[in-house]
Amino acid sequence: MERAGGCLCGAVRFTARLKSDTLGACHCGMCRKWSGGPLIAVQTEGITFGPTETLKTYASSAWAERGFCVACGSSVFYRLTVPGSDPGHVHLAAGALDDLDGLSLTHEVFVDNRPEGYAFAGDLRGMTEAEVMAMFAPK
Repeated sequence: MERAGGCLCGAVRFTARLKSDTLGACHCGMCRKWSGGPLIAVQTEGITFGPTETLKTYASSAWAERGFCVACGSSVFYRLTVPGSDPGHVHLAAGALDDLDGLSLTHEVFVDNRPEGYAFAGDLRGMTEAEVMAMFAPK
């Protein structure tokens, strides 16, 4: 499934092939600071950006970077940079998509870091911080 999107000011535009029709939410402290709440995102199989003059990245950890527009500050993507089973793994911020029709929230990570002030409805799959970090542990 292909979707288009971009940042708030329109300087960053992209077309992406989505890996599925599922959205995930991350409650880690970095995602909450970066997005102003839980990061709700969708995984891609491929992404093509238009002009990239205002698209910048920030290495937020030893294994990932975050892409954003320097003109308007919009969060655009989270990308794994660590070598492994899925290098280049990109999650697009759901809010950067032009159309969210047909996408459903199905899972959340860092559930043990979710603030008490909100919770998603429904029966979502969840992973704790320890479970997520174990995925990145040297083997």
